[in-house]
Amino acid sequence: MRLIATLLLSILCISVSAQQKKFAFISGKVIGENEDPLSRVSVVILGNQGGISTNDSGYFRIKVAANKAIQLVFTYSGYNEFKKNFYLSVDEEEKVTIKLERGGTLETVVVSDNKERTEASLIRINPKNSIPLPSASGGIEALIKVLVGDRNELSSQYTVRGGNYDENLIYINDFEIFRPYLVRSGQQEGLSNINPEMASKVDFYNGGFQTKYGDKMSSVLDIQYKKPKYFGGSVYMSLLEQGFHLEGSAKKQKVTYLLGVRNKSNRNLLSSQETQGSYTPTSNDIQGYVTYKLNEKWQLELLTNFSATKFTLLPESAEKTSSVFSPLFSANIGLDIYFEGKEKDGYNTSLIGLSAINQPNKRTKLKWMLSRFQNKEKENFDIAGAYLFGERDFDNSSASFGQIVNPLGAGYYQNYARNELNIEVWNASLKGSINVDSGRHFIQFGNSIEQTNIKDKLYEWEYQDSAGYSLPINTTTGKLYNFLNTTSDLSIQKYSGYIQDQIKSINDKRVITLQAGVRYNYNSLNKEFLISPRVQFSYKPNNWKKNDIVFKLAAGIYNQPPFYRELRKFDGTLNTDVKSQKSYQIVGGFDYNFISSKRPFRLTTEAYYKSMKDIIPYDIDNVRVRYFGNNNAKAYAYGIETRLYGELVKDAESWFSLGIMRTRENIDDDHYYQYKNAAGEIINSRTKDQTPVDSIKNEVGWLRRPTDRLITMGLFLQDYLSTNKNLKVHLSMLYGSNMSYNIPNSVRYRNALVIEPYIRVDIGFSALLLDEKSKRRSHNPFGGFDNIWASFEVFNLIDRRNTISYQLIKDFSNAVYSIPNRLTPRLLNFKIVGRF
Repeated sequence: MRLIATLLLSILCISVSAQQKKFAFISGKVIGENEDPLSRVSVVILGNQGGISTNDSGYFRIKVAANKAIQLVFTYSGYNEFKKNFYLSVDEEEKVTIKLERGGTLETVVVSDNKERTEASLIRINPKNSIPLPSASGGIEALIKVLVGDRNELSSQYTVRGGNYDENLIYINDFEIFRPYLVRSGQQEGLSNINPEMASKVDFYNGGFQTKYGDKMSSVLDIQYKKPKYFGGSVYMSLLEQGFHLEGSAKKQKVTYLLGVRNKSNRNLLSSQETQGSYTPTSNDIQGYVTYKLNEKWQLELLTNFSATKFTLLPESAEKTSSVFSPLFSANIGLDIYFEGKEKDGYNTSLIGLSAINQPNKRTKLKWMLSRFQNKEKENFDIAGAYLFGERDFDNSSASFGQIVNPLGAGYYQNYARNELNIEVWNASLKGSINVDSGRHFIQFGNSIEQTNIKDKLYEWEYQDSAGYSLPINTTTGKLYNFLNTTSDLSIQKYSGYIQDQIKSINDKRVITLQAGVRYNYNSLNKEFLISPRVQFSYKPNNWKKNDIVFKLAAGIYNQPPFYRELRKFDGTLNTDVKSQKSYQIVGGFDYNFISSKRPFRLTTEAYYKSMKDIIPYDIDNVRVRYFGNNNAKAYAYGIETRLYGELVKDAESWFSLGIMRTRENIDDDHYYQYKNAAGEIINSRTKDQTPVDSIKNEVGWLRRPTDRLITMGLFLQDYLSTNKNLKVHLSMLYGSNMSYNIPNSVRYRNALVIEPYIRVDIGFSALLLDEKSKRRSHNPFGGFDNIWASFEVFNLIDRRNTISYQLIKDFSNAVYSIPNRLTPRLLNFKIVGRF
């Protein structure tokens, strides 16, 4: 009997143990129609009385029975109930995103993380995070800078993996977006092309992107605007920017509409710049997006974007200071400039895009597109400056405190320009997709024809006078230091297309995704025909029960045909024989989901290598990219990036990014000569005997590219009071190690200067002023608002004025000094946002 009892007890224990292990998990996020996370949504297994609720980030994770059909029920006040069926294996975890709707029928269930996790270099950004993010430039680009690094808080432009500003593609609803080209500094920039209040989905590829995207070498920013079903909107005001947006539908949701209006003025930011004067920067835009469903197979879409930016400056004076240290000499070098003149610039852009979407059956979708983009830019300035520089007195007990007490040089300069640029781009495209074999094959294809017309007129000169001598010195005639007088009229036809297939193979042991395709490009400017094959591969092992990990690999050819800036040399002439810059890229990494302290986290890591040829070298001065105008260099870039996403603070989404990168270039014939006199001394400005009798040829070789930065770090952190989650803090931290700065038109002194590390901390405090509409009195003047938030922001919390470029000054002995041009100090901003 004892043996039988022992045996029965053992069987019972084994049975109980087996039953305890027969579980699986379902996790994910519940969002509303505008992609906002919904907190306190009830998640219940049908037939059970108990359940869980989503947290403040909309996240949930629930244990369910394995090897058994179950149904989850999602309920939330004011939204339709939704049910979804699941059947999971033991220890399997499925991740979903559930979108709930107000009234009507719930149509969309998106299986999240799959695309982001299986595609190399894809970062999916929540556009709503751009609203609380404290940033001087603001917008979705400010979120991207936390991920890829920054060098200028006044600009919305960014560099990715060693590329420059011109190597990034931007799409809104499949229409390519262009930026102004004559902008020289971040303070002249206006609003970003993207209105975050109108965006529903933001996909950012920082390399290794698919064949369907165009011909650039660095990144893709793919924006999709919302198709709302119910009326709503927002209004916001701050010291820097004001705007509102409206959204809704009509005719039983056959018509949807979006309208956004914004105004921005950086006057408060620029009033603290080193150059004092009267700044009048204004930027306005209006964007619209309308869809009309003709029937079940046809839909029309119209996207419009009109933007006008004006910048006026009446400079008065500037005081700059730089410290010089050496074993023999150290001093605080100051530069005082007194200005006269005026600058007045204007940048107007417009985009009209019309789409006709045809879905002849459930498997096939066609999108016919026609767009016209126009860019009109004018740059007018006539500014003269008289300067004195030397050692500045920083003894606050001295009567000459803050003044230059030991002059080293003095001079006068004048900059004059009357520049105009008109760009018109017409584009006709077809994009399509076919779903084959129940989703195992997803074929995408497209073709486009583009007509680009470019007209510009450059009339620009620079005069410099140092110690009473006009530079360059010519005793017989007066000569300008720099002079440009050119006109151009280009008409370019471009043809491009692609085809790609995504193949998915799934079984109990693994999930394999293979995406392969090829694109072509031809343009009439240089008669160049390019073929670019690209491939992506991902592998997810299903039998690693305790590790939710995906391995990814991508490789391909990425060519970049010249557009406008690449053609123009330093002397202003155009080289229409410039060929495309070419690269092949390899990307490999992994995507790992895990739970720590009962909170979800996601760790991604990617290593990459880019080999480039036919490169057009360039210099960057502030945000102005100046090309050599010839394919006379080769280059490479390699690095590794890792990012951690999750709730560093419970129920508050945050992320941390770390990147290590090196990029180098080798310019053809980049050599210089040093000359010796009879005594064997190398001749310089201090050598007595200036007669050369011999020379030494020096090869420069591989050098740092202007965007080379070894380390970049970014942190976006959200927190709240433990006693009141409606009082929140948002912190943005950026670090970028030093960068090289090139002396213009100099081979010998390329990489001669170094821009010190970029360090910036911005912080914002927000409070929910109004919520819970049902508890308000009927006569409340804000009864129509769903919620109202107020934010107080401190830009550049540590008050570090980062360097963006250098101004070169000669002293009386013809020695050159570099004086840094610095960015903004600590500034305050107040913002209030209301949604209805």
